[in-house]
Amino acid sequence: MGKRALVVIDVQNDYFPGGRWPLVGIEAAAANVARLIAAFRAAGEPVVHVRHEFTREGAPFFAAGSDGARIHESVTPAEGEPVVLKHFPNAFRETGLDALLREMGVDQVVIAGAMSHMCIDAGARAARDLGFEVTVAHDACATRDQEFGGVTVPAAQVHAAFMAALGFAYANVVATGELAD
Repeated sequence: MGKRALVVIDVQNDYFPGGRWPLVGIEAAAANVARLIAAFRAAGEPVVHVRHEFTREGAPFFAAGSDGARIHESVTPAEGEPVVLKHFPNAFRETGLDALLREMGVDQVVIAGAMSHMCIDAGARAARDLGFEVTVAHDACATRDQEFGGVTVPAAQVHAAFMAALGFAYANVVATGELAD
């Protein structure tokens, strides 16, 4: 059996009520992320936090240096836990995440956070392509309504479609309770 790590992606203030880009169900998802963090810490398994900042002017959310770009207090990194800064949806693109995980001897990643249809999807696919065994805690992820062709797709359907796609070929998609408690 290999070594696994929890990778918490983009659980940041702008995604919460009052933020610049609130997600449907983010509070429940963050509570499950916190459960996962507690379980990994208790087991002595690594927790890696990933935080997104946009570098361009006029960013819709996660503006560099803003309060909205800070990690939410419900999932605050413990002293010594790495925080990887990213500027693209894929947490592995132009970051040290891959090298960090390999230095730790990790070959299995559990992914949780936001947004299901963007950074969770991109990170899970990249992790699998890089040779990691990938698990996504589906109820520790959140997204928002999307629009296509004049049709609003509710967040629950967006989330379900992306979890189904990841579960088909990229990840083991499970509930938090299968990994924590």
